[in-house]
Amino acid sequence: MSDLTAPEKRFRPEIEGIRAVAALLVAIYHIWLGSVSGGVDVFFIVSGYLITTSLLSRMVREGKINILEYLLGLARRLFPIAFIVILVTALLSILIMPQSQWEQIIAETFASAFYFQNWQLATSAVDYLAQNNDASPFQHFWALSIQGQFYVTWPIIIFLAYYLARKILKTPVRKTLLGVLIVIFTISIIYSIYITSANQPWAYFDTFARVWEFSLGGILALLIPYVNINKTISIVIGWLGLAIVCLTGIILPVSSVFPGYAALLPTTGVILVIISAEKGSRLGVERLLGSKPFLYFGSISYGFYLWHWPLLIFYYAYFGTDKASIQAGMAILLLTLILSILSVRILETPVRKINIKQSKLKLSAILFSLMLPVLVVYFSWGAYSEQVQDELSGEYSEEEYPGALAIHEGIEPPSDVEPISNTNDAESNLPDFYTEDGCFTSIEGAEVSYCSFGETENPEHTIALVGGSHTGHWFPALDELSEEMDFQIDVYNKDGCRFTTDDFGGAMNESCMEWNEKVIEPLREDPPDLVFGTATVNRGNKVPQGYIEQWEKLEGVTEVFAIRDNPRMKEKIPACIETKSEEECSIPREEGLSEVTPWENTEGIPDNVTFADLSEYFCDDETCHSVIGNVLVYRDQHHLTNLYSKTLAEPLREPLAEALESLGE
Repeated sequence: MSDLTAPEKRFRPEIEGIRAVAALLVAIYHIWLGSVSGGVDVFFIVSGYLITTSLLSRMVREGKINILEYLLGLARRLFPIAFIVILVTALLSILIMPQSQWEQIIAETFASAFYFQNWQLATSAVDYLAQNNDASPFQHFWALSIQGQFYVTWPIIIFLAYYLARKILKTPVRKTLLGVLIVIFTISIIYSIYITSANQPWAYFDTFARVWEFSLGGILALLIPYVNINKTISIVIGWLGLAIVCLTGIILPVSSVFPGYAALLPTTGVILVIISAEKGSRLGVERLLGSKPFLYFGSISYGFYLWHWPLLIFYYAYFGTDKASIQAGMAILLLTLILSILSVRILETPVRKINIKQSKLKLSAILFSLMLPVLVVYFSWGAYSEQVQDELSGEYSEEEYPGALAIHEGIEPPSDVEPISNTNDAESNLPDFYTEDGCFTSIEGAEVSYCSFGETENPEHTIALVGGSHTGHWFPALDELSEEMDFQIDVYNKDGCRFTTDDFGGAMNESCMEWNEKVIEPLREDPPDLVFGTATVNRGNKVPQGYIEQWEKLEGVTEVFAIRDNPRMKEKIPACIETKSEEECSIPREEGLSEVTPWENTEGIPDNVTFADLSEYFCDDETCHSVIGNVLVYRDQHHLTNLYSKTLAEPLREPLAEALESLGE
């Protein structure tokens, strides 16, 4: 049986040019359009095309792949610029980025260095408690991580296909590999379409949802010798392919619909460009993409991609903005270009000139020396951050940091004390029940689980804390009161969910609505004395009907204690306070709270509901404050810090005691 024809071994200038276009598109979309271009999909299919061609020819020629030499060759090409970017980015992050983001950035430093940043981001993307994370200067390493994982696993695919063809099936190698790649492509794209529809934030960073793009590049490499297209048609499809690549980010909302079938658009554009170049023409797109400016920019496109994002994030952080003007964007692009050129000349080119076969030990030592400073910074920075956090998490003076007690008891906090949240990283400072396995339900889960806290041995009362994060952030206040008031706290918590029958126009996902149906059963079967939850949403002027319907299901079974929702701020308060005054980080009262008390404006409220309004501990007559009593009120834009929640215990005591005392009436 004859095998497939091997492609002509030649330099493909259009590939270098399309890389240049993709890198420039990624930067332009990020800087000025604030969106995603689909340029990384160009990198993926091109990588699949080139690596498949290279590894297969080596396997057919030598019957093996020298893994050590292959990996050293990859590291020689990838590590020099990557590790200098990681090192510089980490050092500048210490100086520029707010401390409230340090924990996130430290973790992403390590994830980027070891090529699993995509999984780090995938986890954060589906974790409701981490979704408020700001963009980090390492976020773009997700694409490099997926490529790195591809580079490591692809030799195994090639070897297995070769072994299958020669030793088992006795079939032609290239045809066998084509079949293997078609199977991988099919499985991956089916999975990609499924996971994109089911959980798009996860899918975007999921390696398995992207493998089909690399496979498609490999399939193209195997079949391109059989492409024979009329020259006129070739010219047309080449320019059409380039247009598709350039306009994908405008045509599609890439960041919210990719990968799935939508990613077929940019990958098809690349395929059309490569196919059109098979029949060169002075009018063809390859003349542009293969020109000297495009070839040169393509040679530095890797560095350009790596440098542009941290520069943009540092610009945002330093100037306290989330947009770049035309002038600022041009400056970022110019600086990116300069750093890319210097990185290639000073680092990449000298390292790439080292002969792998003759200097394995020397090359290994150089590559390790590039990695070592990154590891030193990572561990040193992490240790320092933990030390600061331990100091802040220790004992604090109520006189210096009274929080809500400044209002409740009229304590005048000293003006010469820096406000604290009782943690270096306020955003990750979550109520204690989040640290216990099985004590809350994830944003995608629908199972009902609960854990008991407080006075669990023969308590006088049981309070069920039911709802999502805006209910959960009252846990520290309840925990403070539990011993003295002798009650047990049963936590029924689900990420990104409210205790409601209404999905709020799709804001609550299907698993939330399923959880809401299920959670009623344990509350009715073993009813607590009191169900503690929120009474409103944000600055709403009425109690949501979905809340009322859930409360009605508990009539005659248990009482409900519903507390008014807290205001939502315009900025993440920990980061804002680092660079601005308390006044600048606060908002007018009318933007945080409705003028009318919501339950006084709502009909049909069940008799088993008691309301509480602690708005005076968030807002005065004019302003909703970001800092009260020298304590940060919020750990992000709208979730309470643990410390401020604890200081709300005393204000909460009286209405809660009244609700518990009324149980016997």
